Amino acid sequence: MTAAMAPTQPLNATDVCDRCGAQAYVRVVLPGSGELLFCAHHNRQHAEALAKIAVEIHDETDRLSRPQDTSER
Repeated sequence: MTAAMAPTQPLNATDVCDRCGAQAYVRVVLPGSGELLFCAHHNRQHAEALAKIAVEIHDETDRLSRPQDTSER
């Protein structure tokens, strides 16, 4: 069975880890359209198991190592 999936929306500050409540940087889409959100730490902790069951993994942990733009707009 195949189904078209809507593009994954970028994560923002209101998306929080389902394990600890920290800001989420990873969205794991599960079969049946369920999803889990994880901080970088909990993603690393569960990555191997999640990779086996996930339909899609949207990982934005690279944002943690990018310099923040502090200029005024």
